[in-house]
Amino acid sequence: MRRAVIRGVGHYLPDRVVPNSEFEKTLETSDEWIRSRSGIERRHFAAEGETTSTLATEAGRSALAMAGLGGSDLDAIVLATSTADLTFPSAATMVQDALGMTQGFAFDVQAVCAGFVYALSNANAMILSGQAERVLVIGSETFSRIMDWTDRSTCVLFGDGAGAVVLEAAEGDGTSADRGILATDLHSDGRFRDLLYVDGGVSTGSSGVLRMQGKEVFRHAVEKLAATADAALAKAGLTPDDIDWVVPHQANIRIIQSTAKKLGVPMDKVVVTVQDHGNTSAASIPLALSVGVERGQIKPGDVVVTEAIGGGLAWGSVVLRW
Repeated sequence: MRRAVIRGVGHYLPDRVVPNSEFEKTLETSDEWIRSRSGIERRHFAAEGETTSTLATEAGRSALAMAGLGGSDLDAIVLATSTADLTFPSAATMVQDALGMTQGFAFDVQAVCAGFVYALSNANAMILSGQAERVLVIGSETFSRIMDWTDRSTCVLFGDGAGAVVLEAAEGDGTSADRGILATDLHSDGRFRDLLYVDGGVSTGSSGVLRMQGKEVFRHAVEKLAATADAALAKAGLTPDDIDWVVPHQANIRIIQSTAKKLGVPMDKVVVTVQDHGNTSAASIPLALSVGVERGQIKPGDVVVTEAIGGGLAWGSVVLRW
């Protein structure tokens, strides 16, 4: 059976680090208030001139370097983002140009914080169908550009960054012992679109800022994330006992802890980076994957479960063997 195997992973973070204390100058908040409610201690913000595509390009280069490949070796780029540089063309085509990739195709996927899971599922399908042999999958965001800096409940939560993986076709036996993506599970429900959205776009004539009903998002997140992870594991013929690492969307430490508990997975099997990056939306999971490999946590042969939920509401999970 054809499988999509991860050959390389990488990430990029802007140089500017913003600690919680910086928000104390302009908002009625504190480092302790932010930490206790989110687990976030610091985040990175893009510099002037840095864009979603430039962050994505650097993360892509890092992943390609690990895989020993260049842009000319790729068949496709799938870039998950909600903060593309322009309305069009896609940020993915800008990355394609920057990497010197003149063949194949590139496109963006927009599923907010679930974007990387959606992009990974799309790339997997292209490889399984034979449409592509090698795909660069990236999550990249500059959420600092769509924040309401007077809203202490949202602006302290988000950060900028990018992460990427290189997927390559390989032959497997069609069992859960294969390396590569073993199962995916995607969902959305537009009835809940008003829980997390940006109040701008072409219909308003402005880019808008992020709006969120935090308590309602939290309530949906724990239930839906645990359910989608269980569903993907069942499709792969695995159980929570088989998990080596959960690499969740890094939105809030309480959501991460509650979801792990619901799955029956101890926290020492969960890769946590939210304290250093904040919520980087579609970049969150690939950033955490890259950091997990860098730390020596994720090793070849490990069963990894990723799960995320974002505006839409859109949510999903991917089970893979590293």
